[in-house]
Amino acid sequence: MIPFTDEELEPAVKDVIDKVRPSIKLDGGDIELIAIKDGTVYVQLQGACVGCGSAGTTIKFGVERQIQTLIHPEIKVMSVPQGWEDKLDQLG
Repeated sequence: MIPFTDEELEPAVKDVIDKVRPSIKLDGGDIELIAIKDGTVYVQLQGACVGCGSAGTTIKFGVERQIQTLIHPEIKVMSVPQGWEDKLDQLG
């Protein structure tokens, strides 16, 4: 069980995203925090990352691993496809 509320997680998650953003931008992409719900972080890759074959690896082994290491090991990170920002409950 994650001992933080979604609201308490937000500043720490934003900080981690800001730390990984430069490496994502090196490849012509970007990352945006969409939401945090029930300890799941929803992010959206943008730019050159959209449709890239390495996007899943970036989310799981870049963003999620950093968040789990620096904040809490049970936090999950989900990628939000373009146009799905209002359908987070349908992801999974």
